[in-house]
Amino acid sequence: MNTTILGLSILELSYIVASVTFILGLKMLSSPDKARKGNLIAGYGMGLAIAATILFKEEFSADKWLNYSLILAGLVIGTVIGMRMAIKVKMTAMPQMVSFFNGMGGACAGVISLVEFDHLRHGGEISAGMLIVILLGLIIGSVSFSGSMIAYGKLEGKIADKALPAGQIINIGLLVAIFGLAGYLAFSGHLSMPLMYTLLILSLLYGVLFVMPIGGADMPVVISLLNSFTGMAAAFGGFLYGNQAMLTGGILVGSAGTILTVLMCTAMNRSLTNVIIGSFGGGGAASTQSGEQGTIKEISVTDAAILLAYANKVSVVPGYGLAVAQAQHTVHNLEKILEDKGVDLNYAIHPVAGRMPGHMNVLLAEADVPYPKLLEMEDANEDMGSTDVVLVIGANDVVNPAAENDPSSPIYGMPVVKVWNAKNIIVLKRSMGKGYAGIENELFFHPKNRMLFGDAKDSLEKLIAELKNL
Repeated sequence: MNTTILGLSILELSYIVASVTFILGLKMLSSPDKARKGNLIAGYGMGLAIAATILFKEEFSADKWLNYSLILAGLVIGTVIGMRMAIKVKMTAMPQMVSFFNGMGGACAGVISLVEFDHLRHGGEISAGMLIVILLGLIIGSVSFSGSMIAYGKLEGKIADKALPAGQIINIGLLVAIFGLAGYLAFSGHLSMPLMYTLLILSLLYGVLFVMPIGGADMPVVISLLNSFTGMAAAFGGFLYGNQAMLTGGILVGSAGTILTVLMCTAMNRSLTNVIIGSFGGGGAASTQSGEQGTIKEISVTDAAILLAYANKVSVVPGYGLAVAQAQHTVHNLEKILEDKGVDLNYAIHPVAGRMPGHMNVLLAEADVPYPKLLEMEDANEDMGSTDVVLVIGANDVVNPAAENDPSSPIYGMPVVKVWNAKNIIVLKRSMGKGYAGIENELFFHPKNRMLFGDAKDSLEKLIAELKNL
């Protein structure tokens, strides 16, 4: 008996310690210099919580060897697969990996709810509150899983944006059916497993239909929103098992994801409802006016190098094309060469540039770009008037003047990096193709702009070679 009490005390203490490490780790993520250490601290805390649960949740019994074997097998398999994926993933595929892992978290929450519901049916202690937590865990976890898998497919280019006719009405009908069925299960006392599976299918279907029409510049918002869903589902699991570590981790993920979602919607000057219902960047509302907007002017590598070398202030606007070209290290080399020539260089970071929140920050941090050089959009816009040259690398929608001067544009009203206020603009781009939002970029036809066509990494390397010869 004393051994059991001691074990439970160690377990509770371990959960408290783990919760503290989660909070510390999240706090350290706000600083790029400490982010890696914060991740490790939170990871150690999670390892402690897992080990303590296995060792002290129940007294070890030889007749439970199968349970322990399955737990150990799951830990080993999951660790090996997770490590291999994390090591091999390219920076361009990081958003896909985030979506995939997030979906796995939602799936776990859904499975937990199914198992606990079945346990209640076979003699578990039943309460309306417990049923509500189980049902919410199933609904939110399932929506997060299927929605994240669709987001993964869209980011990977395997699934196209597609909106069903009367899709909004169908989604509203699904929500009514989901919560109506959940209410019946929670308060009728009829613990039907077929009805629970029906609720699971409806929730999975809603997750698919919810994300399917959303694309373009809204994808970072959707990823953040789905991440908050998974956090909430994990928190419900913490309630079910009285697990403080699981509860704290879920609350932190859910609240942080929600705050980030709201901040990104504010940065895009759009409401969350508008993001979800409007299907911004879904590809159908593209505008094609290329021939009517002006003349495309190109610039040679030599002329671009001279313009950069004799500038006082240069601003680089990175986008997804930079990640695709794996050119983050090359642009950092360009930065060092220009600074050796006395040029002041910074990076203008749009909050939704790339395919996930903070994509450009992570990409440039990998190349050891000093964090103080990364300017937020508002600060970068204030400096544009005194900037001699803006180098746009792979960014498209986030520098499109249509956001300010074309009320018919799908991105109208979205704050963008106002590169046209600088004295000169050079856009590095493979072709005149549209951005992820599927609309023409008026910047390409701007009188101040010059196009330097080609692979971003190759163009930057040529620029570096020319600069060394000046």
